[in-house]
Amino acid sequence: MNRFFSITLVFILCFCFQSNAQFNRYLISFKDKAGTSFSLSNPSQFLSQRAIERRNRYNIAFDSSDLPVNANYIESVRLTGNVTILNVSKWLNQVSIFTTDAAALTAINNLPFVASTLPIASRNININSNKIFENNFTDAPIINSDKVTGNTYQYGVSGAQIGLHKGQFLHNHGFRGENMQLAVLDAGFFRYNILPTFDSVRNNNQILGTWDFVDREESVAEDDSHGMHCLSTIAANMPGTFVGTAPKTSFYLFRTEDVSSEFPIEEHNLAVATERADSLGVDMCSISLGYTEFSDPSFDYTYNDMNGNTSISAKAVDFSAKKGMLMVIAAGNEGNGSWRYISTPADADSCLTIGAVDTIGRVASFSSYGPSSDNRIKPDVAAVGRGAVVANSITGLPTFGSGTSYACPNMAGITACLWQAFPEASNMQIINTLHRSSSIYPNPNDRIGFGIPNVKKAFVMLQKQFSTTEAIFRQCKAEISIDIKTDSTMKIEVERKFPSDSIYTTITTLQQYGNYGMSTFFYADDLSDTDYGFVNYRYKVIIDSDTSYYLDSSLVNYLNNCKIIIPSENKLTISPNPFNGTLYLNLERTTDTKIGIVIHNSLGQKVYSDAFNHLAGIATHDINLNHLSRGVYYVTVYTNDKKEITKKIIKQ
Repeated sequence: MNRFFSITLVFILCFCFQSNAQFNRYLISFKDKAGTSFSLSNPSQFLSQRAIERRNRYNIAFDSSDLPVNANYIESVRLTGNVTILNVSKWLNQVSIFTTDAAALTAINNLPFVASTLPIASRNININSNKIFENNFTDAPIINSDKVTGNTYQYGVSGAQIGLHKGQFLHNHGFRGENMQLAVLDAGFFRYNILPTFDSVRNNNQILGTWDFVDREESVAEDDSHGMHCLSTIAANMPGTFVGTAPKTSFYLFRTEDVSSEFPIEEHNLAVATERADSLGVDMCSISLGYTEFSDPSFDYTYNDMNGNTSISAKAVDFSAKKGMLMVIAAGNEGNGSWRYISTPADADSCLTIGAVDTIGRVASFSSYGPSSDNRIKPDVAAVGRGAVVANSITGLPTFGSGTSYACPNMAGITACLWQAFPEASNMQIINTLHRSSSIYPNPNDRIGFGIPNVKKAFVMLQKQFSTTEAIFRQCKAEISIDIKTDSTMKIEVERKFPSDSIYTTITTLQQYGNYGMSTFFYADDLSDTDYGFVNYRYKVIIDSDTSYYLDSSLVNYLNNCKIIIPSENKLTISPNPFNGTLYLNLERTTDTKIGIVIHNSLGQKVYSDAFNHLAGIATHDINLNHLSRGVYYVTVYTNDKKEITKKIIKQ
């Protein structure tokens, strides 16, 4: 903003205040971070160790956006008059304030380091519910079992919304969200601290922290219930009744939304909360909030603004992705409305935007349409949001609710379990894999994007992506090594086909018996009685009874003929003579023979000896004599402990 515009704005604001001004919260943007006391060379000053490790894991550089806002700038704003500092965004280099002091606004705008002063909330209160995406609730039947054997969990009534994505596959292999941290940003988490739905996460200390960015306090349990409903789809652990998509995940619960009105300040709260999540080292955020229209229409967005680069919240989500977090965002519930399209921050460039379907994959009519206004595929994928199972606000027992609000955390939990299995994958690699594993990839549409992800398929894709195979020929053996992430339930069959074979034959099965992790398998296939010249191998990975795939294949070329030829008589030659560094002992034996070699110099001193077993057949044995000086030597060869030959040799 140029100075003339700033002065004009302040004049208008002063006039408005004299006429019972409507604005009382403002966004102050700073020009720079000059004079900061922090250094990028010491990120532990402003980031947790877990956050630093995430950056290092994915080779993400620290930059000026990571530096905190200059504390002197903030204090100068506060001291201009009757001003309350609300929240601070280091990524956007902004503070939100509360004030009704026109003189303070004039003073703030005249500070040399202030770039702009813009209103982001007014005094007017006009309930507007487009920000949180839920419909009416209906009671869910209470059942004692999902009647599926072999699963780690008895999911009860939530089995269908997990099974749509094959989420039970991840749970059964030990991926339930352990060691993953997920922040839920919402309007409140009513009674999460006492409902039986969350007994497990409370008892296991999986709630790592809470913060209310609206009222600037720690407690979030007395506010709106929307965030609690969303949290339950991930965290519930009521065996046989209701189990979430990632019940072992650890959580931060952040209230950013004020349901009494709708103003852009809530987007700023969201931005600050994502920064808090990043600084703490959180892996993922689940955000079932969206913005299109506001209580004051002067703030309203148009569809053209849904381009991923306009709104405060979209910018914050993209910053979060840049820092390595995986951002999961609800698409919105405008499919039947006049707006129709996704809301922001679902339009962000680098997030996973979730549309809604029911448990058999039918698109929910209310789910917002894509694409983004700059024609990117949105939503990315879909999960259960129509007839989704969530916790009842009073009893904690399962209830059916609808909205992309619930599709979003359902998918966030599934994604957390997948990422737990492959933490070496970046956030964008995980998103890309979910795209490729989805039901209508590579032909996306504007309702469900690439479709409904199948995480068993996604697991296979990542397992294959992060594996390596090698096959080399050495000493008449094909030496095969395979590095792959497996557990004790998975097997690898090595198959072989000679040129004369019409089909592959399984020659060995490899299996590790420890916990899931990167395993190195080795197998040496003896080719000493073959003379084909080459052989084909392939490696079949068996995940479970209905899932197997070929990891890779190899062609091994023989370096020499390995067919064992038994000579008709015993022969022995030593060559070359004279020699330089290596002497060759050429043996032909009709039976297995014990060989001994002793070499003396011209003074009768022993300078070399060796012994080995020579199998029946023809072979050449290398004798490395590089350490000997030039001169005359005598080689004696013993066969079965009897001297067979002594030969004079010369080293040049």
